[in-house]
Amino acid sequence: MLDPAQRKRLLSDKRARFGIGVIVIMALAAILAPLIAHDPLKIDLSQLLQKPSGAHWLGTDVQGRDMWSRLVYGARVSLTVGFISQGIALGLGVTLGLIAGFYGGWVDEVVMRLADVTLAFPTLLLLIAMVAAFQPSMVVVYATIGVVGWAGMARLVRGQVLVVRNLEYVQAIRALGAGDVRVMLQHVLPNVIAPVVIAATLGVAGAIMAEAALSFLGLGVPPPTPSWGSMIADGRDLDQLRRAPWTSVIPGLAIGMAVLGFNLLGDALRDALD
Repeated sequence: MLDPAQRKRLLSDKRARFGIGVIVIMALAAILAPLIAHDPLKIDLSQLLQKPSGAHWLGTDVQGRDMWSRLVYGARVSLTVGFISQGIALGLGVTLGLIAGFYGGWVDEVVMRLADVTLAFPTLLLLIAMVAAFQPSMVVVYATIGVVGWAGMARLVRGQVLVVRNLEYVQAIRALGAGDVRVMLQHVLPNVIAPVVIAATLGVAGAIMAEAALSFLGLGVPPPTPSWGSMIADGRDLDQLRRAPWTSVIPGLAIGMAVLGFNLLGDALRDALD
């Protein structure tokens, strides 16, 4: 997707380097979790709310569980939810937006009205309603965040396709007898993919935030699986915040760094592809 000049422009951008660095570090930590962390579910009642030390790098929580281990394993959950849910949103949004923009007419009306209905609801309330309707599980979280996120992607793709489908080269290809599927996949989609990639990068950050919000409310990843949102929820008691602020501050900083990394990479991609 990136030609050499765009790739050079991207890698020379400090925001891109920082964002890629953050994402790579978190991805490596998630992949190497069994090697660099202990059992995140191990409860040690003799080590409740211990301060960061050599034995527990980031301290322990209210049940004596190692915060470093839970943070690393929580990165697996957040990154997995971010990528899979955004993949679902991409699949639905790109497909429906491409069809709506290419054919127009009643097809466009139906798809866009569905998108309008989806966007009319506050995102968090819609996520809560959908998750609450099913038994909490990782699959439900993936699917819910992905389904809720398709509408914005579809509108973006549809707007780009409306421009591209009327260009001379597309009209010439159709005049030569190329089928609709071939025209859409080989000649229209490649020319609208750049803004989609940028939106997807930013969307991963949004998905991580959405999962953290659901887990904070007890509707996300089912316990005892460690999640950054549930870690914040476990430490939100006011007395505990005074005694052991790291139990909430550390996972909050992890969420902030992940979101910042993907947002900076998305901004740099937008400039490189402009």
